[in-house]
Amino acid sequence: MTTRASETTGAQHEPARSLPLATRLLPVLAAAAVRALGTTLAVRLDGVDALRPLWQARRPLIYAVWHARILVVPWLNARLRRREGARRVCVLASRSRDGQLMAEFARRFDLDVVRGSSSRGGFEALRELARTVRGGQDVAIVPDGPRGPARRLQGGIVALAATTGAPIVPVGVAARPARRLASWDRFMVPAPFGRCAVVFGGLIEVKSHDDREDARARAERALDEATDAADALAGAPR
Repeated sequence: MTTRASETTGAQHEPARSLPLATRLLPVLAAAAVRALGTTLAVRLDGVDALRPLWQARRPLIYAVWHARILVVPWLNARLRRREGARRVCVLASRSRDGQLMAEFARRFDLDVVRGSSSRGGFEALRELARTVRGGQDVAIVPDGPRGPARRLQGGIVALAATTGAPIVPVGVAARPARRLASWDRFMVPAPFGRCAVVFGGLIEVKSHDDREDARARAERALDEATDAADALAGAPR
């Protein structure tokens, strides 16, 4: 993928303009709210030093973060690009209407989007993500989205790593104080003027001959560990 803030997939999607005006405004308002929230957060980072040489070498990476922790991730990527030399990522959003809104939200932070999920359009999305990674771009995947089960890593991210040779980087995000919504994943909404912690775990390499279930379990465990480490760094209750 070479174009900026674009959407790419082999499948059809509903144009944003076909949504009601009030619905189309949601991503705009949400992005503005997250930017405003971000300016109040005290952000602590762990694991960035190990990634800087990879960013400088432009080695493609596959970031993984649990669905419950994604709200401020696009803003965090923009912040890391400005301050730490990180690279812009391409994100995967489902082909549902909610996924469409998420895609529009991500574009507000200058991110590219591939549409698809493990249940609908998964093959096309995986193929496009593989093309994106082979083109030298980083990607970010929510491996328990869009419907869960929560913190159960689905196999698509492992297949992508095995196919492209790009390593998986588990990303834990936490905040204190934060509100946890009554959703399937207890979605986290950081409170203004609180702490935000981001922990980048060690690289997870998946070879083409590796057992996929073993690799899936290894990646799931590493993402849980990075998330728990972020909770500890932020002082958040588990």
